[in-house]
Amino acid sequence: MVVEYIRYTIDEARADAFAEGYRQAAASLDASPHCLRYEVSRCSEDPTQHVVRIEWDSEEGHMGGFRSSAEFKTFLAAVGPFVHDIDEMRHYQVTMTGGT
Repeated sequence: MVVEYIRYTIDEARADAFAEGYRQAAASLDASPHCLRYEVSRCSEDPTQHVVRIEWDSEEGHMGGFRSSAEFKTFLAAVGPFVHDIDEMRHYQVTMTGGT
């Protein structure tokens, strides 16, 4: 399993459109056998900051499987208007977990 973090800076005027884009993109993530779980968060201290966290079965599952699928096309159509607002998009290996 690998976690992809995507950090965005989205101005207030586009925040609702951004949220709607990810609501639409959720169907593509739900349909992908490579996507295990995802969340979209908005910073409470600075509402222009958003983080998308996606758990993939593997980096290859994301990059080779999902990105070459029909689901990716609909995902990109929904969130594509915000690609230029990305500050970071990287994969991370989980090294520790805790809590309940």
